Amino acid sequence: MSKENIGIVKAWEAKVRKSQATKKNKNSSAFLTMMSAAVAHVDDDDPPCKEPEYHAEKILFNGDFYTGQWLDNLPHGHGKYLWTDGCMYLGEWYKGKMMGKGKFSWPSGATYEGEFKGGYMDGRGTYTGSSGDTFRGYWVVNLKHGNGTQSYANGDYYDGDWRRGSQDGHGRYQWKRSNHYIGQWKNGLMNGSGTMMWSNGNRYDGFWEDGLPRGNGSFRWPDGSFYVGIWSTDPKEQNGTYYPSGSVSENLDWDPQELFLDLSDCEIATCEKMSILPSQKMLSWPGFFDQGNAKPVKRNDNEGRLKRISVDGKADGCGDGDLRDVEEGFGNLQVEELDPKISKLRAQPVKKQGVTISKGHKNYELMLNLQLGIRHSVGRPAPAISLDLKSSAFDPKEKVWTKFPTEGSKHTPPHQSSEFKWKDYCPVVFRTLRKLFNVDAADYMLSICGNDALRELSSPGKSGSFFYLTNDDRYMIKTIKKAEGKVLLRMLPAYFKHVRAFENTLVTKFYGLHCVKLTGPNQKKVRFVIMGNLFCSEFSIHRRFDLKGSSHGRITSKPESEIDPTTTLKDLDLNYVFRLQKSWFQEFCRQVDRDCDFLEQERIMDYSLLVGLHFREASCREALTPSRTSEVRTPTGIRTPTRVQTPTGNRTPTGFQTPTGLHFPTGIGDESESGALRLSRVDLDKLFIDPSRWASVKLGINMPTRVEKTVRKRDFEAQLIGEPTGVFHEVVLFFGIIDILQDYDISKKLEHAYKSMQYDPTSISAVDPKQYSKRFRDFIFRVFAEDT
Repeated sequence: MSKENIGIVKAWEAKVRKSQATKKNKNSSAFLTMMSAAVAHVDDDDPPCKEPEYHAEKILFNGDFYTGQWLDNLPHGHGKYLWTDGCMYLGEWYKGKMMGKGKFSWPSGATYEGEFKGGYMDGRGTYTGSSGDTFRGYWVVNLKHGNGTQSYANGDYYDGDWRRGSQDGHGRYQWKRSNHYIGQWKNGLMNGSGTMMWSNGNRYDGFWEDGLPRGNGSFRWPDGSFYVGIWSTDPKEQNGTYYPSGSVSENLDWDPQELFLDLSDCEIATCEKMSILPSQKMLSWPGFFDQGNAKPVKRNDNEGRLKRISVDGKADGCGDGDLRDVEEGFGNLQVEELDPKISKLRAQPVKKQGVTISKGHKNYELMLNLQLGIRHSVGRPAPAISLDLKSSAFDPKEKVWTKFPTEGSKHTPPHQSSEFKWKDYCPVVFRTLRKLFNVDAADYMLSICGNDALRELSSPGKSGSFFYLTNDDRYMIKTIKKAEGKVLLRMLPAYFKHVRAFENTLVTKFYGLHCVKLTGPNQKKVRFVIMGNLFCSEFSIHRRFDLKGSSHGRITSKPESEIDPTTTLKDLDLNYVFRLQKSWFQEFCRQVDRDCDFLEQERIMDYSLLVGLHFREASCREALTPSRTSEVRTPTGIRTPTRVQTPTGNRTPTGFQTPTGLHFPTGIGDESESGALRLSRVDLDKLFIDPSRWASVKLGINMPTRVEKTVRKRDFEAQLIGEPTGVFHEVVLFFGIIDILQDYDISKKLEHAYKSMQYDPTSISAVDPKQYSKRFRDFIFRVFAEDT
């Protein structure tokens, strides 16, 4: 543009601003006449451009002005558009629509700078309001949708997930008074599981509904005392128990309804309104133009009905046409088009294992007894915990009996179950273990003893033990035999020393050992141990394997059609090799050696490595059937990744190293061998993009890695590990050593002698602990390998 024309455009902009401020338009016609003459002069003097795309300056019949690249009577390329109401867009265009990167500004001073699609704010961008509100994050059809941060004019701050313009998903809200909430959101309100922390040190952990506590939850004070119960704004529905700390507590007269008063000054701020959206501005275009003068055409029927819409997506009488466009845009939206940082697999949700123990279930009273006992044990005042325990704390005779009459007692509440006795084994040791494993007392009590019932797995294990899961899947409760309880008490000192020395130990985490003695004619005793659930994760477990390194009987009896994500497969069902990044593989080998040495010293055998896989590929379905034949099969619904030819052979693309040593592939998009496009590795799971969540990745927990498909030949049915196929899958890996309470007693020795006469002694499970440890390690170190 010539210097003369630059000066004219600046004069035009100043004139528009002046006319907006004074609301006078009497000079507009004269000004436009002058501008038309100036532009016409330029067009007359310059020779016609022979290229299909050229630089142009256009004044429309309504006074709008455009300068920039032009193609087929439409802005195309980079250009600047100024509306007479003071709005302006500077950026990329595609066939008359804002498309690509650009900046839109309003007369109020508000701006949006970022990505556009089809005239909509769509992609990553920053909106800065005239009042000081600022949003940085992802947009879809003019609405916040994806991960983003919102700084409010009043000093509040939100960082987390958005959906259709409102906080929805997981996020953190910080009030200007330093109170903050971390947890789940829905439609702009706290909803689901979350934690509220006040600046004075108080905190609430539990469930929320429509912005207020509702359901199971605990309230804690800085002195260590806490209240656990059911929360509701209706005092009649409020129910719970107060647990004082070991020190003198000042909270005895506290009313749970005070919590709702404390939340009165924790309102969620609202975003300022946009006077008009960029996509709505396009409705004022007069249509197509010829190369010279603009020709007015019939305008959109929705013109003149454009209303105000807030940046958070809440419409104030928005025009029907624009809302319809927004809804259609979301309706056709695919996962691949959303913010890649929060794109998740759209797999069918895996149903929860087990049957809920409701009233009428044969073990309903046992569950109530268990919950009453745990609440009593955990909430009982106790001195401060020290990790340096005296030897007397490990004495098997160190146990506490408590009687629970139905009418209640000085230390126990009245209950609807029958009278029972409760026994705690080595309570100080297990209380210390819970502290060592970073288990909060109130959270522990809430998971097991909350309003939600436990779930009983459909059938007992091979040992005859029953398994129960807490509703949040965090803890597993297993009934055990008297002999197993003795083994745990015997090895408890060495176990405590081992888990304290090795933070990344793979052995089962034990949180408590208890006994319920039922009254009545049978005087039945039920012993049970509480353990951590290895598969408690936000990721669905699509495949699970129980691996021992033996072959006799180590295959599932289910037909392939009945295998689902809850089926635990065995050694001969295994059809993968797990390839760990170098540093993880080295740590894995060291820790397996340490754990096996410990178990061997304690004369433990028959343990196994439990492995869970979450496949990260898109369109992953639940029926991931393992291959038992010679053909190479991939899990149903998972597309086979491309083999990328490199100098070293067939490999998938390599990745990059994060500061923590995790391996994150860098592939952008691959095609399967069948030609079907699959999502890129970096587009799949939020965990692997957000650096703040890398801390949740530990040895055996949430590990991003890949597995290589293997296949067994038909002639070698007893072959423990199949042949590698070069087909890889991106997975999230979970694993740990379980069933560590079986010692090599006389029954196992007899079993070994009997089966050795019928089968290969090396193929059976019951062998000497030293031999078992060697065989287990040899097998595991073949199943797990370094990813080269």
